[in-house]
Amino acid sequence: MRFPLPLALLALGVSAVWAGPAFDPANMDTKTPPEKDFFRYVNGAWIDKTPIPPEYNIWGAFTELQDRNLANLRELAEAAAKQQGAAKGSIQQLVGDFYASGMDEARIEKDGATPLAADLKAIDDLKDGKQLATAIGRLRALGVEVGFLFYADQDARDTTRVVAQLEQGGLGLPDRDYYVKDDEDSKKQRDRYVDHVAKMLTLLGDKPDVADGRAKRVLALETELAKASMTRVERRDPVKTYNKMTGAEIRAALGDFSFDAYLTGTGLKDVASAVVAQPEFLKAMGRLSKAVPLDDWKQYLRWHLVHAAAPALSSAFVNEDFAFYGKALTGAKELKPRWKRIVTKSTEQIGEAIGQMYTDKYFPPAAKTRMLDLVANLRTAMAARIFKTEWMSEPTKMEAIKKLLSFTVKIGYPDKWRDYSKLNIDRGSFVQNVLRANRFEFERTMAKIDRPVDRTEWLISPPIVNAYYNPLMNEIVFPAGILQPPFFSMEADDAINYGAIGMVIGHEITHGFDDQGRQYDAVGNLRDWWTKEDGAAYDARAKLIIEQFNSYVVIDGMKVNGELTQGENIADLGGLKVAWDAFQLALGRDAAAREKKIDGFTPEQRFFLGYAQVWRQNVRPETVKLRLKTDPHSPGYLRVNGPLSNLPEFARTFNCPPGSPMVRPADQQVKIW
Repeated sequence: MRFPLPLALLALGVSAVWAGPAFDPANMDTKTPPEKDFFRYVNGAWIDKTPIPPEYNIWGAFTELQDRNLANLRELAEAAAKQQGAAKGSIQQLVGDFYASGMDEARIEKDGATPLAADLKAIDDLKDGKQLATAIGRLRALGVEVGFLFYADQDARDTTRVVAQLEQGGLGLPDRDYYVKDDEDSKKQRDRYVDHVAKMLTLLGDKPDVADGRAKRVLALETELAKASMTRVERRDPVKTYNKMTGAEIRAALGDFSFDAYLTGTGLKDVASAVVAQPEFLKAMGRLSKAVPLDDWKQYLRWHLVHAAAPALSSAFVNEDFAFYGKALTGAKELKPRWKRIVTKSTEQIGEAIGQMYTDKYFPPAAKTRMLDLVANLRTAMAARIFKTEWMSEPTKMEAIKKLLSFTVKIGYPDKWRDYSKLNIDRGSFVQNVLRANRFEFERTMAKIDRPVDRTEWLISPPIVNAYYNPLMNEIVFPAGILQPPFFSMEADDAINYGAIGMVIGHEITHGFDDQGRQYDAVGNLRDWWTKEDGAAYDARAKLIIEQFNSYVVIDGMKVNGELTQGENIADLGGLKVAWDAFQLALGRDAAAREKKIDGFTPEQRFFLGYAQVWRQNVRPETVKLRLKTDPHSPGYLRVNGPLSNLPEFARTFNCPPGSPMVRPADQQVKIW
């Protein structure tokens, strides 16, 4: 991954629509002692009384706020759709026409799969392997992930340059393990997947018995791709996934798969060099392009095209897509209303257009000012942590401080908005709008190759509840969407804000020093700046957090994958420690302030309450299982109880006795920062 996955993948509203208190004691289960299960103590009453709405697979603090934010975005999109005569290429025209085309159910139902007819015919007409490679390249440029991924990004060894990147991909199931593992759940999902692929091909016009056979061949082809793929844990190693190759070396690895024909399909003339994450995958792609019958490849391409387009097609495709990817994989019961789906798609496809509208109306400048103060305090606290770290030598400490001081901080929205003037969006076919937006984004990113890096660019749109650390830029980014309750409130006391958004800031800062981030230096280059002894000491401490989370059984005997989740677990623990230190600085030596209670809780207690409340959630069993296999984040309740059980500050604040569930034995407590 380019950067550790964010804290959440949901959007939320603004403080103007937040009607509740910064912390609500009515959500607590005070019958559960805090030393037994702090997550339950803080959120138990809410968990017991709050069902998951049928359209969701998870419901919690994030999704509650997402609904409010979607309502705000809907108002903006509908107002733009009603506007007449907006200048072509303006954000009003783009947002209005995109939304209007997505809401035109009559046309979408009438069109069915007709907008894909030309692409489907081109696939059916393929005659040989060279044409196959061209078709795969063309589909990649349309946003259809077939074969390997191909994109542009900074060179991790020289972050002043943008280079082409190739990476494994092309699977329809969520992870390669679904294809290669023999547990009952994986087998069941493979059977459901084949049934789903067959139904989608039937909707394209295949007879049921023919579609079933083709779906089985799709699974067989994807299984071969999966066998050649790295596991998610293996992909966490940025050194192993950095393989700089010349164009000639890439062509040699791909063998019978024509890279030149592929580039023709994407619209590019040539690639002098690229960073290849998994060279063995390219070799497998070359081997399979010849060994697998051409007709099997055609069915694979047909399937992935309709899979990528399905959410923007008629209801038959939308419903079948939801039946598998919604119901079967996540447990959601009902499809979200159309307006929610179209607004969400708008933030994905033209995020900085609708994001500009959003921040103009809803993001107060005062929030940015206060956030800058919080970040400064957290950075000071992290520097102090580094200086007093006993296991780290002075040379490594100096490199760490240099990196910390070099962090770029982005808050709210970009200083320079994306130029969409070359993107053609109209009120015609919705799926064609989506595909054109995909093509625009592909061409926009590939045009960066061999050009200076644009350090003003954002990787997500402003309305999203998200925060990220990008090691190649050495930057921490906090969009407007996350700067709302329960994470951040201009009206909340410092305790709540430091426990919530303060921890988020600390979390992202710590990502710069987690098991992946620590391998990048102050300018973002992949470089080992640690002494051998310090690196070994770090790894020994990280091993403890791997072991801790490996021990948690979550559902049906399934455990957390401590290696997959170690980066986020390290960031949660480090983020809490740094936020706590910064909060202590904010409290100062004012004894009266330390004893001032709100809702019966001291400021120090409210710090931890503020942290725990943002992870309240009810999750469907299917989603729990899916996330345990694929998500680098631990389940919400363990993001509370896991790191807190390592903190003596927490145990002291809530008088947790040694030996209680929320206090790990001293020799097992993780102490990195």
